[in-house]
Amino acid sequence: MTAISPARRKKLEPDPRVRVSILSAASKLVREEGVRALSVARVLSRAQLSTRAFYRHFGSKDQLVSALFLEMARVERMRLRQAMGTDLDPVRAVAAWIDGRLDLAFDDEIRSDLRQMSLEAQSQMFAAPELIAPAYGEILRPLVAELERGAALGMFPDIDPANAALSIQGVVWAAVERQWATSGCDARDLREGVQRFCLRGLGADTAMIADVLADRRSR
Repeated sequence: MTAISPARRKKLEPDPRVRVSILSAASKLVREEGVRALSVARVLSRAQLSTRAFYRHFGSKDQLVSALFLEMARVERMRLRQAMGTDLDPVRAVAAWIDGRLDLAFDDEIRSDLRQMSLEAQSQMFAAPELIAPAYGEILRPLVAELERGAALGMFPDIDPANAALSIQGVVWAAVERQWATSGCDARDLREGVQRFCLRGLGADTAMIADVLADRRSR
């Protein structure tokens, strides 16, 4: 009987449960010690898996980091999409997206879960932007969609939706970081200030902005 060489052995297919275990172990490590502490060996030790199991699901540590942030971003996108609803006009939907992202600064449950990962993601934008760009694209996707819809309806004249989304994210992140650093901002004032600034920058009608802010204030 002829022996089957290792090269001819059937390659095992990826197992979704193993992938989840690896991502879970990596997520906990990043939350506790940051991306710099992440290594394949430490992740596998926590997940109690073999090197072979890792490379069946990820080609490298960088691929794991990218997948980790992308998974976090998908959860955040779904949360934001739910906050935006399905029956809002584009101006209200954009305001809802901004409000949802500002929850990072003011909602204790969301803040404790996402703060460390968000800080790590932001740091990677400078250290290794190619790893984190897909995750940011995922978070911005519902915002870009509403900006495109608003531009088509004439509510946001003369904007480039993709660039406008990046600008809004920059303003929101700056506000979140300031709140994390000082804890001195009034939640309502900060939310309204950021929403007003961004909606004006998009060229939204002044009366509509006032109506949107009043509506959100009454909730």
